[in-house]
Amino acid sequence: MTIPEVLPAISHTVTQAQLAKYADASGDHNPLHLDEAFAAATPYGRTIAHGMLVLAFVSETMAKNFGRTWMCEGKMKAKFRAPVYPGDTVTTTGTLKSISDAMATYEIIVRKQDGIDAVTVDAAVPVPA
Repeated sequence: MTIPEVLPAISHTVTQAQLAKYADASGDHNPLHLDEAFAAATPYGRTIAHGMLVLAFVSETMAKNFGRTWMCEGKMKAKFRAPVYPGDTVTTTGTLKSISDAMATYEIIVRKQDGIDAVTVDAAVPVPA
């Protein structure tokens, strides 16, 4: 397995329809994600994407680069920094941070179109001996 220094960027535009589909798939029907009137009364002012949906973009990036190894043995530690709203386009990028203890750790950033980091992640995947 080749350990790339930089992972190719992947972009997604989040839609309200996508939030509804994710809610059905996950069982998370929190009105913060689905009910515009409810969400308008929160500090966010409108609906926001599920955090786990945004983390799925991180997993997609790692899976495209490391396949089954990521899916079976990968680990991540995430920090949610800003909400992702319907209409936002987020781009997931990754840069090799370190290799130690037979694990490659990447700094993954999910960045919104306005330059704000929505999520930062340390994602680790085993490397062959």
